[in-house]
Amino acid sequence: MKVVILAGGLGTRISEESFLKPKPMVTIGEQPILWHVMKYYSSFGFHDFIICCGYKGHVIKEYFADYYLHRSDVTFDFSAENRMTVHQNIAEPWRVTLVDTGLKAQTGARIKKIQNYIGKEPFMLTYGDGVSDVDLNALLKQHQGSGKTVTLTGIQPGGRFGVLDLEGQTVTGFREKAKEDGGWINGGFMVMEQDVFEYLSEEDGCILERVPLERLAAEGRLGVYKHSGYWQCMDTQRDKGRLESLWQEGNAPWKVW
Repeated sequence: MKVVILAGGLGTRISEESFLKPKPMVTIGEQPILWHVMKYYSSFGFHDFIICCGYKGHVIKEYFADYYLHRSDVTFDFSAENRMTVHQNIAEPWRVTLVDTGLKAQTGARIKKIQNYIGKEPFMLTYGDGVSDVDLNALLKQHQGSGKTVTLTGIQPGGRFGVLDLEGQTVTGFREKAKEDGGWINGGFMVMEQDVFEYLSEEDGCILERVPLERLAAEGRLGVYKHSGYWQCMDTQRDKGRLESLWQEGNAPWKVW
């Protein structure tokens, strides 16, 4: 099953870092948070990635173009042979497709633009700036037995996020950002069926979390997998500091590899 990662946004709330690179390339423990997300999925056996690039997408492309070289021991022979020898390389079992989905495209438009790379099968989707210890196998199992078009992972951080209205494992609606009330929000880590593309548009203004998911909720076709464990997005320098501290202390809940 393919994993689609949204990695094209501007990252304005962490502009101290994102003016040089896209937010998914901001590092935790000397590796981009995008790498952490991919390592997490890969630990569950999901190795085929499609990355939706946008803002400074060339930085992501260059990272993967040089990935094999940067993680290996190398001998450069500048004599007559002019040869490079790679020793003890560390390879990942990954297939990575990088797609330029536009500078100004919103999340729904980016997903629609990679439809041809998906094939005719369900796929997973997440954001390139958030980590969790969600059980991806349990998420997938619930989705497969639900008959829903989309199953998202619901988490409870409170605070500044929009809230989901739920009836059991079904999302019935959305509320705007509310005061901390124990409400569930969309934490990403989604599973989607092919018919989700019928709700999306390539128009740059198509935001997945607005009309498409709201329509699916109104039709009873949007499910939720409730996750009460760890989840953290990296919106600000403060968020980055928290993640970095956990990594350096050896207590990162998402490090399961």
